[in-house]
Amino acid sequence: MQDIPRTLPNPPVRLIDKFRFFIRKRGMAYKTEKTYVGWVLRYIRFHNKQHPSDLSEAHVEMFLDDLGVHLNAAKNTQRTALNALVFLYREFLGVELKDIQFSYSTVKRRLPVVFSHDEAMSVINELQGPYKLMAQLMFGSGLRISECIRLRVKDVDFSMNTLIIRDGKGGKDRSTILPPVLHAALRRQVLFVKAKHEQDTDDGFGEVYMPHRLALKYPSSATALAWQYLFPASRHSTDPRSGKVRRHHVMDRSVQREVKRAIKSAGILKHASCHTFRHSFATSLLQQRYDIRTIQKLLGHTNVETTEIYTHVIGQGASGVVSPLER
Repeated sequence: MQDIPRTLPNPPVRLIDKFRFFIRKRGMAYKTEKTYVGWVLRYIRFHNKQHPSDLSEAHVEMFLDDLGVHLNAAKNTQRTALNALVFLYREFLGVELKDIQFSYSTVKRRLPVVFSHDEAMSVINELQGPYKLMAQLMFGSGLRISECIRLRVKDVDFSMNTLIIRDGKGGKDRSTILPPVLHAALRRQVLFVKAKHEQDTDDGFGEVYMPHRLALKYPSSATALAWQYLFPASRHSTDPRSGKVRRHHVMDRSVQREVKRAIKSAGILKHASCHTFRHSFATSLLQQRYDIRTIQKLLGHTNVETTEIYTHVIGQGASGVVSPLER
């Protein structure tokens, strides 16, 4: 259950537990919490487990330099680490980091791997059951795998042809398109969830995980069909925090394994994955001449520069150049 926050001691004593508690008080996304905590732990271990309050700007620079120079990390990786450490010092410890100087990585950002439409459909056709439907949503709606597996029944709006993505990357909500061609399959999936939920309820279960603030505000919603996961796991599992036995959503590694198998079966030799469907969604919309800002909104990108990278990988190139060999 990678997306369920771990239980913290009350009151928290260790630095990392206090840091987690501080992040949760801010209402930040759990994914952000895991990212920031991960970088802070790496920073502490890099400096032989010294307390961050005993370290200075020079120690931060040493850590970031090591990432770029010795570990050959990408520039965006260094930026993420810097953001985590700035948050740790400025917001949590109340210490302002001034004039941080470090060597940015020279590793260039790689262009994303994309499927052509035919390649995407050939991979999708190698999949069965809910895995096929999830791949269709990743390709047809531009979902990340984490967003796809965490969909709830209520997030599918058939009347508006819309999918609601809750607590996406950066803790943001957004809406994206729901392909009408998937209505029938999605309605069947909802009926499947309904039948499984009714059976779970009869067996004494039927309660789904709810984020803490919603669990307090809507205590009865955990047993409502609308809040059940659209792609439930095949078996129950024990919530590590409360000890309750629930049916969680399917795990991302299960979907990744099936998609990898389908890519191989389809004879696709590209270094592709589940995320390739999302890349292919973006490039397909660009090829259809949709506005870059519209695509940015559907993908949930904060910065349009992130979306613009897809202009470099569409069919004939960003400027429509035709090779002399084709003349």
